[in-house]
Amino acid sequence: MQIVGEIAQVLIALGIFNVWVLRFNQPTAYRGKAAANMREEFAAYGLPVWFMWLIGGTKIALATGLLVGLWVPTLVLPCGVGMAILMVGAIVMHIKVGDQPMRALPAFVMLVLSILAVAI
Repeated sequence: MQIVGEIAQVLIALGIFNVWVLRFNQPTAYRGKAAANMREEFAAYGLPVWFMWLIGGTKIALATGLLVGLWVPTLVLPCGVGMAILMVGAIVMHIKVGDQPMRALPAFVMLVLSILAVAI
């Protein structure tokens, strides 16, 4: 079962790096209010630019911690719990702006993966 948790850790990291590094300035089918990039998405949520950088930096740090957690298991619990909290926040933001549930799907999947990483 440990392998399931480790796979979850890797998938979370890959997902976060994809969204916050590779696709930061690109539109996706999952951005809140159909925003064209991350800055527009946070604006659609009514959040300031500095908060976008804070959340992004935190997500990247937690994702990195989950990867390092493959060798330093004590990092998995705090990084997984932190990521789960941020994913709940992302889901709440999608609900706040009236997005269709499909737009919150990646955040929901990351939430489930975060729980798996911590629980297994």
